[in-house]
Amino acid sequence: MVEILPSILAADFARLGEQIAALETVGCHMLHFDVMDGHFVPNFTVGPPVLESLRKITRMTLDVHLMITDPDRYAPIFIEAGADQVLVHQETCPHLDRTLRMIQSEGARAGVVINPATPVSMLDEVLDIADYVLVMSVNPGFGGQRFIPNALDKVRRLTARKRDRGLQFPIEIDGGVTKENVANVVNAGVEWIVTGSSIFHTVNPAAAFEELLQLAREACAVRV
Repeated sequence: MVEILPSILAADFARLGEQIAALETVGCHMLHFDVMDGHFVPNFTVGPPVLESLRKITRMTLDVHLMITDPDRYAPIFIEAGADQVLVHQETCPHLDRTLRMIQSEGARAGVVINPATPVSMLDEVLDIADYVLVMSVNPGFGGQRFIPNALDKVRRLTARKRDRGLQFPIEIDGGVTKENVANVVNAGVEWIVTGSSIFHTVNPAAAFEELLQLAREACAVRV
C-alpha cells in the first residue's frame, strides 16, 4: 500500500498539533520526524521532547529519521520517547548489522537510509535484516530541495534486489517529491513517500495530502 509521510520539518511549529490533527482526520497514517545534529548534516532540528509531545496527541506511526553521527546512542532514547520506527544512515554506522538489530531489540522497526552518492550495493548484506529502506532523493540537511533524478534508478535497482531475493521490505523515498513527479516515484517501486514542502507549504496541508495520496495510488493502480 502506498503511503504519504508528511515531514514535520516543513510544518508550522506554532500550529503543529493543529496541522497533525487535520492530517489524521483525512487518513494520514504515518509522520516523518527529521532529527539533525549539525554535524552529519549542516542543520539542527528537533529532539526527543518534541517527539514525546507528538506521541501524546496522535496514534499515527512516527517514522524517526536520525541524520546524526551517533545513532547507536540516541536511537533507544527516541524509541523511549515514542518512535515506532527508526531510520539510520548507512554512512554513519560502521556496524550497521548490529545497529539495526539493536533498534529491533528496543521494540521499533529498523530502517536504513542511503544518501544520493551511496550505491545500493552498500546495503546488500543487510537487506534481509532491515524492516524498510529509504533512498534519499536530495542531499540531507534542508527541506525544499530539488529532486535528484538518479534516485529513481537507485529505487529500480533496489526493487530488483528485493524481487530477486524474495524480500518484502517497503521502499521509502525522501526529498523533492511533488505532484509532478510522484507518479514516476511510485512507478519505480516506492511505497512510502516522504514530503514536507508539498504538503505544509500550501494553504491547506490536509487537502494537499489528499491530492498527493490520490495521485500516488492512481499511479500504483496503473503499475499493478
